[in-house]
This record gives sequence, C-alpha cells and structure tokens, in this order.
Amino acid sequence: MHITLLTVGKTDIPWVRAGLETYVSRLEHYVPFSLKEIPELKGVSALGREQIKAREGELILRQLRPADEVVLLDEHGKEFRSLELADWLGRRLNASVRDLVFVVGGAYGFSDAVYARADGKLSLSKMTFSHQLVRTIFAEQLYRAFTILRGEPYHHE
Repeated sequence: MHITLLTVGKTDIPWVRAGLETYVSRLEHYVPFSLKEIPELKGVSALGREQIKAREGELILRQLRPADEVVLLDEHGKEFRSLELADWLGRRLNASVRDLVFVVGGAYGFSDAVYARADGKLSLSKMTFSHQLVRTIFAEQLYRAFTILRGEPYHHE
C-alpha cells in the first residue's frame, strides 16, 4: 500500500512546512508515502465559491486513479481518537487492496464531484483549522497511528 496526502495549494508558512516535512520524513520509515500539492488557481477573483470548488475538484480528480481509496479531510467527516485511527488504518493495511489517498481541499472545501468520488470522510476536530495547518496535524496523526500499530512509545495513553 502507498499513502498519498493530496493538497490544494502549497504549504508556504515556514513553520507549518517544517512540521509537515518532519512528519513526512518519519512516515517514510513505515510506509511508502508521498505529498502531492496541486497549485492554487490563479485569477479567481471574479469566480464564486462553487466555481472555485468545481475547478479545484477537476484538478483533484485528475490526480486520482480508479483503484485509489479516497478519504477527504472534511469537517463533516468521522472523528477518531488516535487509537481508533490506528485501528482503522491497520484494517486498511491488512486488506492492502488499494492505495490510500487523503485529500485536503482548498479554502472553500470540495466540489460535489469530489464528494461523489470519495470513499470516506475524516474530520480531525470539531474546530476549524486552516487548510495549510491541517496538513501538518494530519501527518502527525498518521505518524502517531503507525507508532501505535508498531507498539512504539510515541503515543501515551
């Protein structure tokens, strides 16, 4: 299995980028992992939210393969405790049927077409985080899940 974190836009806040890179490098010890950044749309000031989501959605969908299991990081998704996320991830690793792609959308969320393609939705919190910060928080939680699965001492509960 290969895991991809697909994002709309770059992570351009230096301390957020540094945190993301830390956890991406740690994840590579557990699983083939990649970060794909779709460039933000240019010249969208005249477009409405739905038009922006539709265009970003087209770019997201182009990055997905038919066999990918796609999980959107979405405020309306299922919330897990860290141990539950590890269990959920472990079940997918054991099935090893498809590659797993987690998607962070742009500032306005996802288009209907992306929701239709998704196999699931995951929420990191009831609180709202910037779409850049979500990347680092999620990468840390994914790393934490792998340490839980391996019985390593990173997670304390």
